[in-house]
Amino acid sequence: MAEEIIKLKGLTKRYGKFTAVDHLDLTINKGEVFGLLGPNGAGKSTTILMLLGMTEPSEGTVSVCDIDPISNPVEVKRKVGYLPEDVGFYERYTGLENLVFTARLNGLSKNEAEKKAESLLERVGLSEHKNKKAGIYSRGMRQRLGLADVLIKDPEVIILDEPILGIDPYGVKEFLNLIIKLSKQEGITVLFSSHHLYQVQQVCDRVGLFVGGRLLAEGDINSLSQKLFGNSPYTVEIGVNGHSVTDDNLINIIREIDGVENVSNVNNKLLAECSKDVTSEISKTIINSGYPLTSLNKKEYGLDDIYYHYFEGGTKNE
Repeated sequence: MAEEIIKLKGLTKRYGKFTAVDHLDLTINKGEVFGLLGPNGAGKSTTILMLLGMTEPSEGTVSVCDIDPISNPVEVKRKVGYLPEDVGFYERYTGLENLVFTARLNGLSKNEAEKKAESLLERVGLSEHKNKKAGIYSRGMRQRLGLADVLIKDPEVIILDEPILGIDPYGVKEFLNLIIKLSKQEGITVLFSSHHLYQVQQVCDRVGLFVGGRLLAEGDINSLSQKLFGNSPYTVEIGVNGHSVTDDNLINIIREIDGVENVSNVNNKLLAECSKDVTSEISKTIINSGYPLTSLNKKEYGLDDIYYHYFEGGTKNE
């Protein structure tokens, strides 16, 4: 059974009459990368503050590594590394000097601090830049230095709050690869708070859709697609020559394929709604039946479709 690292039950935060977080129930397991996804003002940062013991909930309970961050905030901070949107460093110090400083604050001797800092700089791909002043680091380099800074204390949990804002595409790819390695190779639990859909989908095992202080849905992309789009999370667009698109025999042949739920004619193309990916079976069946196949395009509902459904498609007020 998976080990539960973060447990939130009925977690609520009010500021006067305004409810920032509304009865949040959520469990995140060891080694999982969980994406907390929602627009600005959804309550993501307030939730993070409660996880870190930096603000008290109005109601409910929160547990991180079996520690109550409200009664034991210092102990939680020993277990949890936090990387904010904008990382602050001593800009006149080099990258290496900044990490050594953090390591010394965490109780390491000078020699231990230098060895660990060197090792972490190599790990995040900054060895070649270790003696450059942090003040001239690019945004992506600062975020990687921030990740190394977080790893100084060997955390069990890392919380990333909008970590990829302003980073170029190559830098984003490098950063996300580091996150995946930390989770899969070292069993570190990662909470990734963002409103960048594509990046979240790339790295997260599960996502939670957060808006108006409420968790509207949570799960992996496939389960959310199944929930939102019924038994047909895949759609295959089929192009055939001539009058084949209106041929009832062809339509019935495609419908008989296991996994195909429905076939319809839309704009002179056939659309097959499927419960699983049967693209290759559809292609083989059409060709073997002697019909002239001209195109075949598969659409999977992704996080952008799910996001639109909840935040733009009318369910956000439900």
